[in-house]
Amino acid sequence: MGRGGAVGYNPRQLRQITCNISNDNTRMPHYAQTLSADSMRTIARRSMFVFFAAFVVLTIGGCSWLPELGGKDETAGWSAERLYRGAHDMLMEGNYTRAVKLYETLESRYPYGRYAQQAILESAYANYRAGETAAAVSACDRFIRTYPNHPSVDYAYYLKGLVYFREDQGILGYVYELDLSEREPKAMRESFAAFKELVAKFPESRYSQDAVERMKYLTNALATYEVKVARYYYNRSAYIAAVNRAQGALTNYPRTPANEEALVIMVQSYDKLGLTQLRDDTQRILAQTFPQRQDQVASKPWWKFW
Repeated sequence: MGRGGAVGYNPRQLRQITCNISNDNTRMPHYAQTLSADSMRTIARRSMFVFFAAFVVLTIGGCSWLPELGGKDETAGWSAERLYRGAHDMLMEGNYTRAVKLYETLESRYPYGRYAQQAILESAYANYRAGETAAAVSACDRFIRTYPNHPSVDYAYYLKGLVYFREDQGILGYVYELDLSEREPKAMRESFAAFKELVAKFPESRYSQDAVERMKYLTNALATYEVKVARYYYNRSAYIAAVNRAQGALTNYPRTPANEEALVIMVQSYDKLGLTQLRDDTQRILAQTFPQRQDQVASKPWWKFW
């Protein structure tokens, strides 16, 4: 033990320790050699896996270029008329997917002529019945844009409105009319715009009267939707938002059945906000516009037990 508690080594001992450390570091430990070999094998396996995956993808992609039905296209050599007849028969049988496929083949092989024109319209209808809203609307727009003076262009406008009218209703939409006010209003507005354009451009069209009736229905549905949103805000004590939504329903959809409920919500919201003058003014308008209204709680429907 040296001075100050330090451990003392003589020069000979120090040289021996240093030599041992240097000699030990010159040899790679056995476990390090094993790890290096394992890493190389792992890299090799991963490389083979990547190569195999790339081969599979390229093989599948190459197969997609092969014709259907075991390398044979059954429609090869078909004339435009035969393709149209086949597609139309599938449409009448309700095989809408097959009909769309044949219509697309017809358009690609014979893009001009009366069969191609009719194929666009009928493919729009087939997509509509198959529930393919985007494809149906796209076909209608393409027909309107390409053949604006075609005798059947009014039907393209009508079908476009009809596609949006029944959007998201599913198969039940073909059985009975669902309550459109329960849906998001975007599709209803698109449907209204298409019907409105039809009526404005082709007032004598055989589809115009039905379009007008659907526009009335859509107007009522949109007004009811706005009032339901206003009631939602009122039930959550968002009275200013309720007033704004109810006012929007009155302004954008006047003379609709939902106007009565919109005024009621405004009266109730003004009362909650303590705006007595606005409440009384709105109450007076409500009484004058709907004199038969009873400010009593309506009896429960016969089917409601709670």
